[in-house]
Amino acid sequence: MALHKTIPLQAQHMLEAAKLRRIALWHRLPGLRDVHSLHEDRDYWVTHLLRTCTILGAMVEDRLVGVIAYRQGWIEQLYVLPDFQCHGIGSLFIYRVQEAMDETRLWTFQRNAPARRFYERHGFAADKETDGSGNEEREPDILYHWHRPPDWTSHASSTAET
Repeated sequence: MALHKTIPLQAQHMLEAAKLRRIALWHRLPGLRDVHSLHEDRDYWVTHLLRTCTILGAMVEDRLVGVIAYRQGWIEQLYVLPDFQCHGIGSLFIYRVQEAMDETRLWTFQRNAPARRFYERHGFAADKETDGSGNEEREPDILYHWHRPPDWTSHASSTAET
């Protein structure tokens, strides 16, 4: 795989970010309830995430292949296109958050075993499981929490070109 670069995303990228999320999510969780149209998803990225979060994109050549949206204490979105998973993009995103914060949380769906393994490999621990009644998809989910251990070593010199 070609090296990727990480860039801050702006309003003009939000439709592509929303598309990427849908592709990555449905690849992992076929049959997941589709609760919004693509344009509603884009509007959410523009009106909520762009205003409240840092949003970074991983680019290979001129193609958006990964995205993360995070704010103090929370990772709101983290998705990588299926063909670009397992190449360090998600890890680079996690390292960026871990560099910036002493602790963070995120939700993922319980049946998304690859995501759960990924987060656990990066030091996240399960805090709470729910029956899904609190999310739009009505899909059982799990809250993960990461906090910087006292002996934590920075990953600033890791992996891909930024």
